[in-house]
Amino acid sequence: MLIDLTDRTALVTGSSQGIGAAIAAGLARSGARVGVNGRDPGRLEEAVENLRRQVPDGEFVPVAADLATEEGARTAVHALPETDILVNNLGVFGARPALEITDDEWRRHFEINVLAAVRLTRALLPGMKERGWGRVMYIASDSAVAVPAEMIHYGTTKTALLAVGRGFAKEAAGTGVTVNSVIAGPTRTGGVETFVYELVDPELPWDEAQREFMRRHRPQSLLQRLIEPEEIANMVVYLASAQASATTGGALRVDGGYVDSILP
Repeated sequence: MLIDLTDRTALVTGSSQGIGAAIAAGLARSGARVGVNGRDPGRLEEAVENLRRQVPDGEFVPVAADLATEEGARTAVHALPETDILVNNLGVFGARPALEITDDEWRRHFEINVLAAVRLTRALLPGMKERGWGRVMYIASDSAVAVPAEMIHYGTTKTALLAVGRGFAKEAAGTGVTVNSVIAGPTRTGGVETFVYELVDPELPWDEAQREFMRRHRPQSLLQRLIEPEEIANMVVYLASAQASATTGGALRVDGGYVDSILP
């Protein structure tokens, strides 16, 4: 399948590392001009340079902004006002016993994982509708439908994203703009590696630690391994393409068979 995103502009939030960086690289390889977002300008420039090494012909625009704030959202929209492809990837997570999650932690997860995506959609979707073409995506998680006992605040915000995606898809009905959520399964990133070692013996070698984590905490996975960020990116690039024009309002799974149901 030849995916050509030439002349399209994309914004990938939280894309200085991990899944977001893999998505930025995938979109650039297909010809899109890609806004790469992070809060720290120095780290962001390093991330952009790394992406340029991966995709020498790619066009990357650094967007230094804290998207959990209204000011940060305005900065991003000002940098890429005619965004055609919005990938809401920004998110935080962490293990915490359910009864110990404070109000501040609940608010932080909601601000970053949900409200940041809502703000950008609200700002950029009208332009997509006017131009008659656009793609909005939310990177959700298997935790949205199989909420982990050790991080219900994270799972709750990812469940909310599925509703946000479905709702905005209705707002975009008949306009040429599609809106979808991507349910990512347990994925290997720097943050997840740290998380794994919080739950298993930190003295274990990585391959053994990963297997122990999946056995004890994610036994439903049919892959029986962590997903690579590029595997998530492949779905996002497809959904950004013209070939996915009839896919909207959906919650598409790249979860390694983790969720034990036919539909989310």
